[in-house]
Amino acid sequence: MLLEKINSPADLKKLPLSKLPALAQEIRQRIVEVVSLSGGHIASSLGAVELIIALHYCLNAPQDKIIFDVGHQAYAHKILTGRNKSFSTLRQFGGISGFPSKDESEYDPFTTGHSSNSVSLAMGLVCARDYNLEQYRVAAVIGDGSLSGGPCFEGLNNAGHLKKDVLIVLNTNELSIAPNVGAISTYLNKLISLPVYNRFKASLENFAEQRLPRGSRLVKLANKFEEGLKGLFVPGMLFEELGFRYFGPFDGHDVELLINRLKNILTIRGPLLVHVITKKGKGYLPSEKEPVRFHGTSAFEIETGDVVGAKKAKTYTDIFSQEITNLGAKIKELVAVTAAMSEGTGLDKFRDAYPKRFFDVGIAEAHAVSFAAGLARSGLIPVVAVYSTFLQRAYDQIVEDVCLQNLGVVFAVDRAGIVGEDGVTHQGIFDLAFLRHIPNLVLMAPKDADEFRTMLGFALTLKKPVAIRYPKAVCPQSGWQVSEVELGKPELLKEGKDFAIVALGSMVDPAVQAITNLEKSGLKGTLINARFVRPLDKLVLQKLVGNHKYIFTIEDGVLDGGFGSAVEEVLDKLVIRLGLPSEFVVHGKRDMLLEKYGLTANGIANKIKEVVH
Repeated sequence: MLLEKINSPADLKKLPLSKLPALAQEIRQRIVEVVSLSGGHIASSLGAVELIIALHYCLNAPQDKIIFDVGHQAYAHKILTGRNKSFSTLRQFGGISGFPSKDESEYDPFTTGHSSNSVSLAMGLVCARDYNLEQYRVAAVIGDGSLSGGPCFEGLNNAGHLKKDVLIVLNTNELSIAPNVGAISTYLNKLISLPVYNRFKASLENFAEQRLPRGSRLVKLANKFEEGLKGLFVPGMLFEELGFRYFGPFDGHDVELLINRLKNILTIRGPLLVHVITKKGKGYLPSEKEPVRFHGTSAFEIETGDVVGAKKAKTYTDIFSQEITNLGAKIKELVAVTAAMSEGTGLDKFRDAYPKRFFDVGIAEAHAVSFAAGLARSGLIPVVAVYSTFLQRAYDQIVEDVCLQNLGVVFAVDRAGIVGEDGVTHQGIFDLAFLRHIPNLVLMAPKDADEFRTMLGFALTLKKPVAIRYPKAVCPQSGWQVSEVELGKPELLKEGKDFAIVALGSMVDPAVQAITNLEKSGLKGTLINARFVRPLDKLVLQKLVGNHKYIFTIEDGVLDGGFGSAVEEVLDKLVIRLGLPSEFVVHGKRDMLLEKYGLTANGIANKIKEVVH
């Protein structure tokens, strides 16, 4: 086994090129074995194995810096940088992260998990390197999906302008450019990456600067010749116009080719862009056939690819998916918007039922929100389905383009609260705090499936900005009698004299169980389903909590500036707030993390007994 002997990139470089394809196969086998048990982002990681081997073979990490955009393709990077033995703990509490993590390894310059920022991060390192008179290379690895995000082009524009030494590796697996990986393209790129060619080009430029008048026709012709060749055979002129030297596209699974080309390319100064084409899910047939399903997957059977213990209970996402599709049949103005997450958010059913009313804008959340504002201004009712952690990327657009205009955009905020194994970059714990203070915005959370359906219908009637947030979890079928949702008004579920709980959304269910447990100890409490974070009906809330000495709030978001703070402000009295501390929550199973932070029935009951007794 080759992999057993590799504990660092230095060990990798001891292998001859002829052994590297076999190593790639061993790495793929290791990834499939581990992710089949832990779940994770397998398709992208399988597709990037040879590319990551080539980068570590040619660069000198950790002195040289490699930044992975998003980071969900970096499993081979972790395995090659001393984390192979611990790779079996992937995404487990106390184990290694599913994304690059600065706290985990010196080989990870940044903790990453969102997209389109790697070029900007790289340029910051490059400028600091040059300012400090240091010598190391910086490489950013970015996928074609991330090119749809505006920050990527802001970084590329700046890099081309500054003309500093930086390597951008563009890994595409969806664009229809595979035919360009052929004999002519390969020969041309071999030619223009050779040191002799680039020495000639540099000599010509120096000669022109010293001996020929500015704008000499000879220099223009020489440049036009190269540009004309590349424009004819290579889809790289966009990057050339941005100021990059473009190389590719190369077969991203030919590791010997990649290494030979990279070695030549890395002798060239200035901004460089290397374009490779890979296949998502490479080497594992179920993932190759269904790369979208295996983008992020639960544990699965290796032989078939079937999810282990496939869920039968409906999640909040399932409820949203079915109800938004049902509403689409009744409301012709209803349209749906997603940022490259149609399956994850459950909008795939709406997409299939009403393709003309569905818009996938790519990984571009800021654009999605402004786009939705335009739809709403023109009389449509847009629903933007987005993960809580990714909604952060569109904060300014929510404020300026939707709420300032008071437009009827509905945000379906999925994966709110504790998400689980994806960890710090994906926990949706900040949305309550960053949304609740925005004027004109209605912010609510359902306690169960029936209330979720009712809230969705209610939101579409308001004709103003609305956010409904809900977790990545099974949606309770609580059996409560469905009551009408009224703007800002909470719901009384249970009355008792010893304390009052005001619970939000998914925290209502454990609060119900906590009160049941406490009744066995002789403590009886009032339970209020808040429903709303903004607005809060002060008079109704004051009446419901009455003269209770102890008032508790429960939320699955950060306490600083969150729901409990809102209740405390409205009641103008001290409340005991249960929720999450203001810190980045690490990866682990959702249930385990909720228990760690005291947001289970037992945790809530113990806290109440501690205070009331």
